[in-house]
Amino acid sequence: MPLTDHLVVRLAISLGIGLLIGAERERRKGSGPSRAPAGIRTFSLASLFGGISLAVGGELLLSVAAAAVAMLSIVSYKVRSKRDPGITTAVALLTTLLLGALAVRQPSLAAAVAVVVAVLLAARTRMHRFVRDVLTERELQDGLLFAAAALVILPLTPDQPVGPFGVLNLRTLWKLVVIVMSISAAGYIAIRALGPRFGLPLAGLASGFVSSAATIGSMGSRAAEEPRLRRAAVAAAVLSTVSTIIQMAVLLLVTDRATFLAMRFSLLFAGVAAIIYGALFTIKTASEKPQSADEQTGRPFNLTTAIVFAATVSAILLTSAAVNRWLGPAGLAIATGIAGFADTHSAAISVASLASAEKITAHDAVRPILVGLTTNTITKAVVAMMTGGRSFALQIIPGLLLVILAAWAGLWLGTW
Repeated sequence: MPLTDHLVVRLAISLGIGLLIGAERERRKGSGPSRAPAGIRTFSLASLFGGISLAVGGELLLSVAAAAVAMLSIVSYKVRSKRDPGITTAVALLTTLLLGALAVRQPSLAAAVAVVVAVLLAARTRMHRFVRDVLTERELQDGLLFAAAALVILPLTPDQPVGPFGVLNLRTLWKLVVIVMSISAAGYIAIRALGPRFGLPLAGLASGFVSSAATIGSMGSRAAEEPRLRRAAVAAAVLSTVSTIIQMAVLLLVTDRATFLAMRFSLLFAGVAAIIYGALFTIKTASEKPQSADEQTGRPFNLTTAIVFAATVSAILLTSAAVNRWLGPAGLAIATGIAGFADTHSAAISVASLASAEKITAHDAVRPILVGLTTNTITKAVVAMMTGGRSFALQIIPGLLLVILAAWAGLWLGTW
């Protein structure tokens, strides 16, 4: 590769990467006879060595350079293994060499990865303390289980319709499992950070933007496993409905402003009803006696609950598809209602898109959207019963009914 200003800049980035990582290692190497052999100079030269090797001899020379650095690291490790058996510095040195080479090809990526490497090295003490002292054995196991579900199983799941009526997609269903696990874990983290009185309701409000039905299922599971958290879980579940209304309002405003204006009273009434009902349980939860850290047990999520939620959604989808097959295309309201069993937002966007394309009027779009919101409420009620039991469902369902009745009342007011 000829020497150009372009190459000089990239080699300078290679040097900067070595200086960055080497500065952190220099602070760790200690002093005196027991000090580590690699510091800021070694790392800077290694990174620059990697960049020059790739620029001059390509991948072949880079391989030789990497092998040489690896051999030097092995020799150093054997000399120091009795005093310091750690191999972090050796691995960091080889990583720095490769990052220096990467900077010649993709400088932005190399610089970003170098920052991550430096942060990981600098956060050694905190990371060790977090894993050993803060995380429990169960939390670590659940974290590994979640990583397997999201990073291993999900990419391998087929992304195509299966089963009768072609309405089931295994990847979509497993995404629901991952979402439920994520929401439950977020609630668990919020409890540990803020306590159940405030953490769980805030987690429910935030998670509702992902999936209100999934949030209700997750909170139902937590209420069933830990009855002392039932009131906070109910507040979180109801507040997730607030997120549903807010999200629908934003989506309608973006999709078709006329439809949003036609639904403004329904959205306003439903949102106020959800806020009031959720606030009642939140206030009751806040008035409870705080629990000590020893009392805050439980686990981040329950895989069985997540799978039950996905199975419940699958059953609802199959039932809805069967009804649609039997009735035929009997109208937009029926189609939207069937879609609403799974996702009220996608159904609402579909109808609003028709209004935006002037296939229907904005006024005609309101009723089908409310039908989809109503059928989605049925899904939430079923999920609450399936995951949280009768006691949890009896506290959730009145709030769901209040919200949907307020939405239909807004339609009635809008016709005046």
